[in-house]
Amino acid sequence: MPVKTYAAPLAVAALTLTPATVPLHAQQARQAVTVALPAPGGPHPVGTVALRLVDRSRRDPLVRSKPYRELMVSLWYPAKDGTQPLAPHMAPLAAADWDRRSAPPMGIAKGAVDWAATRTAARSGAPVERGAGRLPVVLFGSGDGGPRTLGTTLVQDLASRGYLVVTVDHTYEADQVEFPGGRVVRALPLPAKLTPRVIAALLERHSRARLADMRFVLDQVTALGRGRAIGGGRLPDGLRGAPDLSRVGALGQSLGGSVAAQLVHDDPRVDAGVNLDGGYVGPVAATGVTRPFLQLAAQAHTRENEPSWKSFWRASKGWKRELRFKGAAHGSFTDLQALLPQIAAALPKAADGKQGGVPVADFVGTIDPQRSVAAQRAYIGAFFDLHLLGKPTRLFQEPDSRFPEVSRIP
Repeated sequence: MPVKTYAAPLAVAALTLTPATVPLHAQQARQAVTVALPAPGGPHPVGTVALRLVDRSRRDPLVRSKPYRELMVSLWYPAKDGTQPLAPHMAPLAAADWDRRSAPPMGIAKGAVDWAATRTAARSGAPVERGAGRLPVVLFGSGDGGPRTLGTTLVQDLASRGYLVVTVDHTYEADQVEFPGGRVVRALPLPAKLTPRVIAALLERHSRARLADMRFVLDQVTALGRGRAIGGGRLPDGLRGAPDLSRVGALGQSLGGSVAAQLVHDDPRVDAGVNLDGGYVGPVAATGVTRPFLQLAAQAHTRENEPSWKSFWRASKGWKRELRFKGAAHGSFTDLQALLPQIAAALPKAADGKQGGVPVADFVGTIDPQRSVAAQRAYIGAFFDLHLLGKPTRLFQEPDSRFPEVSRIP
């Protein structure tokens, strides 16, 4: 991509791709492409529920005229298999807005993909599988500007392994957030001139807002774990009392990974964290963490070209591992890893020979998509199993022949 910053979101970087970069043949696509997410690999069916949470204890940090902060979150959990409908990857109005505004900067013309047609593996409102016991909790944050849906490939896999995962949309920062009743809230307009200094200030502001959001969400999940209702609507059977707040992890991509680290540092309730290729923003870049932490890196992302990684690594004193994925790019750690190659393969080739005219490698690199997803799921699952559940693993001690693209960085 023309602008390359590991802390910055795909959304910010994508804005540097002008509408002129959308291939002509893609603009002329006649039939919308449909895509599918990889099925989760754990032993449990998955359920999900979307909730509106309102924090009336603070003004909205991004729109100060609003006297409270409201968020949309989704809870993903092991469920009883049932007949409830499969949840959509994106809510319908959010999908339409993504089609109009977020997809074209990636070289995907409006209407070329039926984003609303993609289904997750989770059944909406399904009852919790009581046989799974009390559920360890993982909070998930996407990259800056990205909606909570962009982590579904990893999130629903963790849920199928027995975790309660909470994904969070950060209102006025995420590209689009659909609230109940058909209300869509878009991100605030970005500054006209995105200099490195402007981007850094924007990320600092978003990081502070996200940290407060995540701590509020964790408060809500704590209340749920104590048997209280949250969100104002009907909860799936068995969800009250299901979260186990003695076992909490944080997971995030890009800026979400930096906030996960800050959460591990600041909040004693959070036991371990994972950063998916994000540069560190704010105090944690200098303080590091003392609790278990895992970094997954794209091929080109190193401690030598990312000063915040070097300072964070040196300061962190607890269990820590860094793994580099050969051939991966920044977007490889999002749902785009699975979706963009499908889209490119379904669209006609562009005049320059690019598959589908979509610059796939710019966003998700050259790593095989299925192998990339499988490796991410294996290492993230093993990390949380080790540090939240106490399950031993050798995956971080020696190379694994199943994942030759993954190397441990000392």
